[in-house]
Amino acid sequence: MTDSERVQNAVLRSMSRANRFGQSSMAESVETDILPDDGSYLMKISIGTPPVERWAVADTGSDLIWFQCKPCPQPQCYGQKAPLFDPRNSSTYMSLSCRSLPCNALPRHYVQGQTYPRCGSSNVCTYFYSYGDNSYTMGELATESVSFDRNVLFPKTAFGCGHNDNGLFNENDAGLVGLGQGSLSLVSQMGKVGHKFSYCLPPYSPKTTTKLRFGEAATISGNGLVSTPLITKNGSLSLFYFVNLEGITVGKQTVRTGQSNGNIFIDSGTTLTMLPSSFYEQIEALVKQAIGANQFIVQNNHYKLCYRNANSIQNFPNFEVHFTGANLSLKPQNFFRRISNDVICFAMLPTDGMPIYGNVAQIDFEVEHDLDRKKVSFAPADCTKQ
Repeated sequence: MTDSERVQNAVLRSMSRANRFGQSSMAESVETDILPDDGSYLMKISIGTPPVERWAVADTGSDLIWFQCKPCPQPQCYGQKAPLFDPRNSSTYMSLSCRSLPCNALPRHYVQGQTYPRCGSSNVCTYFYSYGDNSYTMGELATESVSFDRNVLFPKTAFGCGHNDNGLFNENDAGLVGLGQGSLSLVSQMGKVGHKFSYCLPPYSPKTTTKLRFGEAATISGNGLVSTPLITKNGSLSLFYFVNLEGITVGKQTVRTGQSNGNIFIDSGTTLTMLPSSFYEQIEALVKQAIGANQFIVQNNHYKLCYRNANSIQNFPNFEVHFTGANLSLKPQNFFRRISNDVICFAMLPTDGMPIYGNVAQIDFEVEHDLDRKKVSFAPADCTKQ
């Protein structure tokens, strides 16, 4: 193991033990509400003592938990509906030093002549954390009590108290909860409870609240249940939930990726599915051929394939995603997204970066992440009735 991996494991052990000693017996399973919001999904979580309830982006593609904290003036921070979290009003807030294990577990960044994480005059850990869309958060690393319904409490949870946050966030987001496998994620800091979690993502509209479950309550079942191995990677990629995409069938034609090394990761925090460019081009051509309608060019839009008169399109092709050991039959809502009353666009894009299986493709599926058995499971469902 590298020095970095040993540090990560030490952080994970320390946080898991601290939280396990602080949990009640009720914490064998935990659940909270999850709600669609403008291409992402928000989860309900309470922070501090006394606890204050907030809605934050649920993101399986990152690990840091953070909330916007006072002071956080605009435009240094984006506007949010909920009041900013004020650490002065919580009796359990505690800043972390630069020598702390969580601070040393943060990714290194060089921003405007400064290296992060860094120390201020008070030796408090100042972090910088960025995302693939160039959104970012910067602030003070601290520990705080995190709780859910039924008063299940996880004390001394490391999180970022953001004082400079910007990017593609909106007023409904009070912050972000990292659900990845990294040592700073909520999943890692929940001890054994976080080793299994599941969700059922409803369509964006109408807004329907469903459940995000952890622990024993997270086990899914039902007709059509399939599972694919969770593939572990080393280094900075270890926080992602990698699976292997073997191919995609459009109509009766299947395009194979020819890869078997964990070539895509499951991400609730990314809206669209991002496919390797050459593979994407073949899939798009088959979709275009099957639909047959005239393509509509949307100005100032990143989508590659769009159509007008959306309600008149009847010939959506059979669309199946083939993971190792798990074939998923997608509905049109999983591979097309309505961007206006009359225009729909193919909800997949090409990338020369890291391929991502986004949340549109996961709508109306129960999705279970089992870290102990190293598998991801899917079961078709009507998530509006969960």
